[in-house]
Amino acid sequence: MKLHTINTGFFKLDGGAMFGVVPKSMWKKINPPDDNNMCTWAMRCMLIETGDRKILVDTGIGNKQSAKFRSHFEPHGDDSLIGSLAAKGFKPEDITDVLLTHLHFDHCGGAIKHNEAGEAVATFPNATYWSNEKHWNWAMNPNPREKASFLKENFLPLQEWGKLKFIEMADGEEWIDGISIHYAYGHTEAMMVLKIVSDDKTLIYCADLLPSSGHIPMPYVMCYDIRPLETLKEKKKLLERSVEKNYYLYFEHDPKIECATVHVNERGRIALKESFRIEEVF
Repeated sequence: MKLHTINTGFFKLDGGAMFGVVPKSMWKKINPPDDNNMCTWAMRCMLIETGDRKILVDTGIGNKQSAKFRSHFEPHGDDSLIGSLAAKGFKPEDITDVLLTHLHFDHCGGAIKHNEAGEAVATFPNATYWSNEKHWNWAMNPNPREKASFLKENFLPLQEWGKLKFIEMADGEEWIDGISIHYAYGHTEAMMVLKIVSDDKTLIYCADLLPSSGHIPMPYVMCYDIRPLETLKEKKKLLERSVEKNYYLYFEHDPKIECATVHVNERGRIALKESFRIEEVF
């Protein structure tokens, strides 16, 4: 198994929304905001090569939304989904599977693109796209609080085109050899967190359970989470297990750190231990 970081660029989100009840005087040291209180975040995806499969996990924001929509989030940077894949030697046609951890626009927007004629088409024409039925139904009937994050043009055509399948594993079961699926319910309904085992090392693809290394401390929970107290429970379980087993944690939104290990520090709190680039470890 081989893992690749696929950078799709950066975007901006309100710092208060990203750090919840934590005062700005504390979180601004982690991710300094601009004059509009907006902080820069990565949209970092992953490509997994295993056997004859090339599995892309999440797709970033894409580029088909209107200029007005994009102005709210200021996507920027030199990296793009297709460009980063090309830099690793892959074409869109090479991708066999696209696993969407959840269907918020910054995680699935790149799943569909507009062709030269302005028509919506699958970005990865030979791939099977994967969600799970519980989350899919949640995204199709969004609550008012989450509605703006679920843009159906990013995912509904995949079902209409017959390119979508649902993962049916129970929590913790293997999806394919070396990759198991865990479900998290704090951020959104049935978000998928991946546990990837390669040789003697284990990596957790955290999705938005731990969007960045700055969210390791317990109170640092996003306002976007629909069940913040559930997030606290899920974080605690993951972090304690990560200390015990020396798991590598992969951060989708951290602007600088790709993955890291954690430990219990001198104050008795779980904190970042060492940071890594994925190529250094896997």
